[in-house]
Amino acid sequence: MKVGVFDSGIGGLTVVKSLLEHQLFEEIIYFGDTARVPYGVKDKNTIVRYSLEALEFFKNFEIDLLITACNTVSAYALEEMKAQAPFHVIGVVEPGIIAAKNALSDPNANILVLGTKATVNSKAYENLLHQQGFTNTTAKATGLFVPIIEEGLFEGEILESTMHHYFGNLDCPDGIILGCTHFPLISQAIGNYFDNKSILIHSGEAIVEHLESHYEFTHKHPHPKLKFFASENPEALRSTARQWLNLPDEI
Repeated sequence: MKVGVFDSGIGGLTVVKSLLEHQLFEEIIYFGDTARVPYGVKDKNTIVRYSLEALEFFKNFEIDLLITACNTVSAYALEEMKAQAPFHVIGVVEPGIIAAKNALSDPNANILVLGTKATVNSKAYENLLHQQGFTNTTAKATGLFVPIIEEGLFEGEILESTMHHYFGNLDCPDGIILGCTHFPLISQAIGNYFDNKSILIHSGEAIVEHLESHYEFTHKHPHPKLKFFASENPEALRSTARQWLNLPDEI
């Protein structure tokens, strides 16, 4: 199978990392809308318009499946994309909810959802968690993490101060949904902040769990073909992909 991965920027590379680790696809095509990132501070109509424009880009490739790795896109534009796509389209919100349900059996579990302002305002995670029977959820917009991660600051004083800013008044949650594809890169730091007492759910592993339960993968693909595209400065995206995914220089 050939899969497309769409993100508003570079965060969706964490989903690509999980796809590579599980060797599910023979070809992965990634597009980041780096010219217009971040989506998380934009209104719904703009998010939908940008997402449908990205969908047109993927129609140039004979993909079997498109993953909208961006949580904000998944919260606001998924249904519109599905309606106009000639291939299957899946988002990251619903797989994240199912992964949380599988990891946290207690409906009274204290669940913290982290995401961009737009994702949190959509209440997508909270509404779906409630449908699954969870009654104790909190969503917090933690947008400052995004530029910190893009600066490569996965630990240290700046990140610690930002976590204290966001988490200082919170009790230790039973589960944390990393509702932005950037956040798995600081998952260790977030886990350490809460003394590693919280179960962390992130989009990449949730997507893999969803794919393996809904599609039949008969062969492993240890060396898939990779293509990276961006709406602005694609070489910077490729450079980040080489760094985050430990890829050779010729990618």
